[in-house]
Amino acid sequence: MEKIMGRAFLLDENVDTDQILPGFAMSYPPDELKKVALCGSKIPDFAEKVRAGDIIFADDNFGCGSSREQAPLALKSTGLGAIVASSFARIFRKNSINIGLPVLICDEIPKIKKEYKENDCFEIDIENATLYNCRTKSVYNLTKLSDTTYETLEAGGLINKVRNILIKRGEINE
Repeated sequence: MEKIMGRAFLLDENVDTDQILPGFAMSYPPDELKKVALCGSKIPDFAEKVRAGDIIFADDNFGCGSSREQAPLALKSTGLGAIVASSFARIFRKNSINIGLPVLICDEIPKIKKEYKENDCFEIDIENATLYNCRTKSVYNLTKLSDTTYETLEAGGLINKVRNILIKRGEINE
């Protein structure tokens, strides 16, 4: 899996799915979700600022609240590279992995935030479970993903993973 590289966006604890994707956007077509991603958070203009590969850093319980699967989809559709947090709400984490959005746990979020300066660039090596701040040269450890989770992300999500398995078995054609 390729490394993820991008700028950081900092959020706090208990970022819920209403902040990630407000209820009024639930009826939006998938390609419109990115326009309102995080508009209920402390970064309401996130959709205009984010660039491909950028990374969200957050404290505990990211993605809490309702189990709307559109919330991680909205974030992924912006080009977001990954979310690194102290912890995730279980359903949000599962929904993210299933659509191929890397969600990674790091016990060093307070240290990362303390050392952070605007426009810092970070590099994530998912396979080796490391995070690197390009400015400070600091390396942080991430919680290593299970083989199953890693394979799902590497395939680009659960549907792609299952499709690849079925093709390999000869049960469907490419």
